[in-house]
Amino acid sequence: MRQKKDAPLRSDAQRNRERILEVALGELTLCADAPLSAIAKKAGVGQGTFYRNFPNREALVLEIYRHEMRQVADSAAQLLTTREPDRALREWMDHLARFAMTKAGLADAIRQATSTPGSPGKPGHTQLISAAELLLRAAEEAGTIRPGVTADDFLLAIAGLWQIDPHLDWQTRTTRLLDLVMDGLRAGAPGR
Repeated sequence: MRQKKDAPLRSDAQRNRERILEVALGELTLCADAPLSAIAKKAGVGQGTFYRNFPNREALVLEIYRHEMRQVADSAAQLLTTREPDRALREWMDHLARFAMTKAGLADAIRQATSTPGSPGKPGHTQLISAAELLLRAAEEAGTIRPGVTADDFLLAIAGLWQIDPHLDWQTRTTRLLDLVMDGLRAGAPGR
């Protein structure tokens, strides 16, 4: 009996899917042409399980991108439950930087997956905009950042992340860059 497309996965099937995504992220970041059979083997799943989850390379690459983006977006609300709004925003910026470096490492695989005729385009970043907006509004309401900064303003201000080479000392550079952005957001904040 076939499972309905929108039906939730069994726990073992969900673990297999997550393991495939985890292994594929590492392998495709190293080499955009990593063989799918090698990814399946390293993930500890058979070819049938692999292809049931990801019928082709494009589906796998785009799901990695969506999965990583979803994790970063979801972390915004989680951070607000345990941190002050400005601290949550700054920590989320670090999550976003790691996503940017992962995306840079996967750039060749994403480009290949979205450039073939008939392939879907690259997923939008609406989730990231919503997450940034949530954090910015919380920090603004707390009086810890200047009022009126939009998610679009914020994403333009940190666009330099996507220019950093992920193979060099990206952590030091992103920390310095994001601290500068955070200092700018805090300048003129009514609660400081």
